[in-house]
Amino acid sequence: MRQPVKSLVWIMICLVLLTLGGVSPVQAAQVEVEAESYVLIDADSGKVLLAQDEHKRLAPASMTKLMTMILAAQDLEEGKVSVKDKVITSEEAWKMGGSQIYLEPGEEMTFEEMMIAVAVGSANDASVAIAEHLEGTHQNFVDRMNRQAKMLGLKNTNFVNAYGLSAENHYSSAYDMAVMARYALQYPKILEYTSIKEYNLRQGEFKLYNTNKLLWWYEGADGFKTGWTNEAKYCLTATAKRDGLRLIGAVMASPKQHGNHRDMMKLFNYGFAKYAYRNFFSRGSVCGVVSVGKGIGDSVEVIAEDDVGAIVEKGQEEKITTEKRLQTYIDAPVERGQKLGEMRVYHDGDLVKEVNLIAAADVPRGGLIKEIMKMLAETYLL
Repeated sequence: MRQPVKSLVWIMICLVLLTLGGVSPVQAAQVEVEAESYVLIDADSGKVLLAQDEHKRLAPASMTKLMTMILAAQDLEEGKVSVKDKVITSEEAWKMGGSQIYLEPGEEMTFEEMMIAVAVGSANDASVAIAEHLEGTHQNFVDRMNRQAKMLGLKNTNFVNAYGLSAENHYSSAYDMAVMARYALQYPKILEYTSIKEYNLRQGEFKLYNTNKLLWWYEGADGFKTGWTNEAKYCLTATAKRDGLRLIGAVMASPKQHGNHRDMMKLFNYGFAKYAYRNFFSRGSVCGVVSVGKGIGDSVEVIAEDDVGAIVEKGQEEKITTEKRLQTYIDAPVERGQKLGEMRVYHDGDLVKEVNLIAAADVPRGGLIKEIMKMLAETYLL
């Protein structure tokens, strides 16, 4: 009888240990993070998957440059600036300390080269050059950064400069950085530039190496920004994608060199081990056809405006379902991108996402001859 009693006692002890704090065995093994503050979110929904002191105001160091890149990417997308525009280095940019590409007063580089210098080399001088090129003065640009922060609902962020050197009243939080990163994903140039591992600047005379070592060390990692100062310690906002699931993490004030990278890998390992992405249609995939009347064409394909799917705990993928609501007929003209329906995504019956179904092409209105020929064909089966 001793052995069964011993076994029962051991089982009871294990159950007590596992229930303390509500932490599962997987969580306990994978969230030993040294950073003072961290957060892991699902990029698709923004859902927080794991966090500790995520709203604490801390120095963001060069992660500040993520907002600098967001504003630059906005102006690129809106056509206010071109990647080929020449950016001239000012005295203020030249005077910058910290990480830099050693710009000289009056030195010219393309806007794209300046962006890459910020994204890959974390160049403070290039950050100021971009700020002045876009808004006239560095201070005007910082004001715009703070306006954008408010637009994104960032309650624990305030910028004093565009590069991240420590300054009074310059702060952000892990959660706010993750929200910034999620917003940044809508600008492909940011992911493109921050995923560059190495870059030859000045015709190969100056080599840039990306400060985000996850690009080498972690499968699926493909972007965003590191940060370090004595005050901020080691910081990182990063993203990684595996099997359709994209995660975003932010760690702040990790005490040891490369601790930010190690902490982020632990967060990503936790997320990819526990969650999956149930995908039905990718962005741009054809989801159906709508009949078109009075047009030069008889139908138009509809495509998904965004990915149709949702995050779910592994083993529960069947809980994600979809419902398609699509017009069956529309009169021309039809414009490319026009909404013709929607796809609804449900998790266990609860609506979690709506994706517009849009026309894949224009269908101009047909002429009189086209209408007559169509009527004759329908009447006489020609």
